[in-house]
Amino acid sequence: MFDPLSLGAVAIAAMLILAVLGVPVGIAMGSVAIVGLWVTGGANFALSVITNLPFATASDYAFVVIPMFVLMGAIASSSGITNELFRFSNLILRSSRGALYQATILSSAGFAAISGSTLVNAALFTRIALGEMLRLGYDKALSAGAIAAAGTIAALIPPSISFVIYGLLTGESVAELLIAGMLPGILTAAAYMVGVYFFVRLRPELAPEPQPRASLREIGHSALNLWATFLLAALVIGGIYLGYTTPSGAGALGATGALLIALFRRKLTWASLSDNLRSTAAVTASLFIVIIGGLMFTRFFLVAGTVTDATSLMQSLEISPMAFIILLAFVFVILGMFMDPMAMQVMTLPFVYPIVTSMGFDGIWFGVIMVKLVELAVLSPPVGMNLFAVIGASEGRVKLPEIYRGILPFIVIEVIVLALLIAFPQISLWLPGQMM
Repeated sequence: MFDPLSLGAVAIAAMLILAVLGVPVGIAMGSVAIVGLWVTGGANFALSVITNLPFATASDYAFVVIPMFVLMGAIASSSGITNELFRFSNLILRSSRGALYQATILSSAGFAAISGSTLVNAALFTRIALGEMLRLGYDKALSAGAIAAAGTIAALIPPSISFVIYGLLTGESVAELLIAGMLPGILTAAAYMVGVYFFVRLRPELAPEPQPRASLREIGHSALNLWATFLLAALVIGGIYLGYTTPSGAGALGATGALLIALFRRKLTWASLSDNLRSTAAVTASLFIVIIGGLMFTRFFLVAGTVTDATSLMQSLEISPMAFIILLAFVFVILGMFMDPMAMQVMTLPFVYPIVTSMGFDGIWFGVIMVKLVELAVLSPPVGMNLFAVIGASEGRVKLPEIYRGILPFIVIEVIVLALLIAFPQISLWLPGQMM
């Protein structure tokens, strides 16, 4: 009979093999977990988990925040908010070299305040920005890399589905986690923009000559159209920060606000509303399959004793905090080749979170580090998920070798930002400490 650690290793290997063979990750985790529960707890126990856990998860009120955040982003996108953000960002930056790179990063960060999905951000801004970049003569590789990297900001700036999943799986405050991501998200966006500034000065061929400066009237008119973005961000982020509402309530307020804005602007038709509801249902269902499969996987690890033995092993090794983070980053880059960010979190948290807390790390701070590591993984070649989101949305204009070349400078920036977040935990913890 296998010991708990060997049993866990076999289960993870089996799940990864299924994922490589094309089985959806949530189903792969759930299938392996059912077999493992049967072996370790018996048929009746496995049947009890299969019967009760999916219903208990899907009917948990705390999870209502996920479809609300997804719906808010979908309606906001169809109401033209993404185009307004991109236009405004371009107007205020277009007199500088490489303006569209920076405009893409800035507008993606702005849209991250009303959308919690990195893949959605990357795909949307590929459709909005890539064609204009190529038409004006921007470097295709760096353009694709900037769009893919900017998409990851949505995982940090609330409403972030990644933080919601982390909080619900660990018991940490979802509200504090969402607010903790604000400054790291802003820092990431600023680092990308500074990096692009130096890239185009070191290699002027990466961007065309700057365009004429926009008039104050143009900028002012474009800025007035941003009221919808600020209103939705205030409802969600302001409501949580000031303590007026829970994350679930903020999600409902945000979705309602997006719906009213779309109606006010006459951008909502029955067809678009139907599409938004359908896409929200599809995204939510796919997320819940991953979550339920991951929770079954977690239950198996707990029953088998794998989590307890893994925690004891790491403590006995007396590994340093920095070495642990480096090891974790390496593991996540490998996992990023096979699964999406949600699956990585759900699968690794049962092992990682107990080890982290036993080392004395703050759970909120580690939530930020965890999300940052996951997003670094989805940018990393050869199979980063955000890279393929850009390739898919580019309709054949971007090839794999090009986006590999374009993403490398942003991976270097990501590593630098990650190092800053590790070295200075208060970047993540200061704002949650000020919450009301």
